[in-house]
Amino acid sequence: MIRSMLYATDLGLYAPYVMQHALALARTFKADLYVIHAVEPMGLFAESVLQSYLGEPALSELHSEGLNTVMAGIEHKVLDGFREELDNAEDDLKLISAVRVRQGDPAEVILDQARRLSVDLLILGSHSGGAGADVPLGRTAARILQLSTVPVYMVPLSQHLGRRKA
Repeated sequence: MIRSMLYATDLGLYAPYVMQHALALARTFKADLYVIHAVEPMGLFAESVLQSYLGEPALSELHSEGLNTVMAGIEHKVLDGFREELDNAEDDLKLISAVRVRQGDPAEVILDQARRLSVDLLILGSHSGGAGADVPLGRTAARILQLSTVPVYMVPLSQHLGRRKA
């Protein structure tokens, strides 16, 4: 039985298409729907540049306080985006139990949230909108399929890409 689901989004071009699948499944199973978005950490080069301009104390403060503010802002933007995409359809919005934005490797963040929330199903797209239609499976999707301990509902974006171009 599916009581709770986790929809992993990259907030890309095809995220609304995958979200429609997640909402349909939540309605069908009358399940709680959680949303996760992973923000990849800054690379070493960006970190080095910031440190040279800001200095270590300011960089530490940015990491501790600024990052939390940025993550909270992204969570609000994600919710606002859902409201806009769903045209303020309150019934669909009520299906979303929580939106979380976490920093880290996307596959690790998604799998960690699935464990923490004890979800029964993961929902994600086969690859990000940036990958070409000839790429059958993205890196994050492949890792989740390999490592997930719960069933994964994967929306094949390559088929959708073909329809959008026509």
